[in-house]
Amino acid sequence: MSNVNISIQERTENFAIRVVKTYSELNKRDFDDAGKVVSKQFLRSGTSIGANCSEAKYAQSTKDFINKYSIALKEASETLYWIKIMIKSEIVSKSRFQNMIEENERIIKILTASINKLKEKQST
Repeated sequence: MSNVNISIQERTENFAIRVVKTYSELNKRDFDDAGKVVSKQFLRSGTSIGANCSEAKYAQSTKDFINKYSIALKEASETLYWIKIMIKSEIVSKSRFQNMIEENERIIKILTASINKLKEKQST
């Protein structure tokens, strides 16, 4: 399935669903406290991306819209961080998360481009 032409809202919603499913799979394993905390952080930040993009649809102004996308961007960056921590601490394998990393990086690029374009429009 190609998801090249889907909206950022749909893309981040799909990503959040993948995060929830992955978190559920991870929690079937017997983790120590650190593994539980790291996976929970992954869940929180990974689902927050889409929540902020969804909120942006009803922003009260362009400034509010940019703010929501900026928060989503920060959450996407944080999600990538937690994925890397899980890989480096050997909670998960990189191969298991490679597609999720690539999608997360696409989301970051889309959000960054959208924010920059909106800021340019605001300053003209």
